[in-house]
This record gives sequence, structure tokens and C-alpha cells, in this order.
Amino acid sequence: MVSFKTLCTTAVIAAGVMLAAPRADQAQVSFGVNVGGPAPGCPYGYFDYAPYDCAPYGYYGPDWFNGGIFIGAGPWFHGPRGFYGHVDNRFDPHNGYRGPLPGRGDQAYNHFRGNEGRDGQGHIGNPGHGPEGEHMMGGPGGGHPGGGGGAHGGGGHR
Repeated sequence: MVSFKTLCTTAVIAAGVMLAAPRADQAQVSFGVNVGGPAPGCPYGYFDYAPYDCAPYGYYGPDWFNGGIFIGAGPWFHGPRGFYGHVDNRFDPHNGYRGPLPGRGDQAYNHFRGNEGRDGQGHIGNPGHGPEGEHMMGGPGGGHPGGGGGAHGGGGHR
């Protein structure tokens, strides 16, 4: 037979657990980038798949930039219809890249060697031109890290 003391102790513990547990209407789960909000502010653009992390230096080619501004990817893509631009997929974590990724708001610098075409929505395709001869022109800082505004330049082939 269960003693009165054991029964009371069990009831108090159960009540404490129920009061400490979050109510369903208060639970909130959040991850990634707010797709309804602004695009991520990344120096070299961001990957075209969730969670839209900043892409490393050299992933996107200059045809992904118009006047030094990234044309977007994923839900923020605002390039022309039928667009495919060069990327260097060796810098894609989906292909095993484990190197550093820039943080949002970091400064850009100059260099690119593309090996794949992508459309901004995660599809691989043919950009209709080769990556050879594509360069990125630096901005006021000469296109070097920390140079104060160097960026991918050129509008690319559209």
C-alpha cells in the first residue's frame, strides 16, 4: 500500500512538471533566414538553398553581380528570366566544402574561377558562355580584403 507521504510527493512533482512545461500556444520554433524579410547581406552573395548562408569568396562569378550588387538567389533572385551564371562548386558545402564562410556584412575582394552554371533557384544549367576571361573589378579599396568596398564587378553576359 502506498503511503500518504509518497502519494503527496508524487502529486507535487507532477504538478511542478506540468507548470514548468511550455504551453503549446507559447512554443516557437525558428531557424534560417526570414524568407519574407530582406535578403542576407553577404559580400559574395549567398547560397541558393536554405538556410541561405553566405557563400565564400570565389563561389559566384561576376555575371551574378550588376554594378557590384548581387542579383540574388533563392527567394530573392531578381535576375533575368532564363538566367544561368557561373559558380565555382568547389566552394559549395553540398559538394564537401568545409572551409570558412564569410559573415553577413563582410567586405568583398577580387578573384573568380567558375566551373558550373546555376540559375539562382538551385538548378544547374548552361550559362551560354564560358567563365574564361571573367574578372571582378575591385571597388575603391582596390578589390582586396578589408579594402573598403571592393566587390565583384561587371554585369556579366545576359
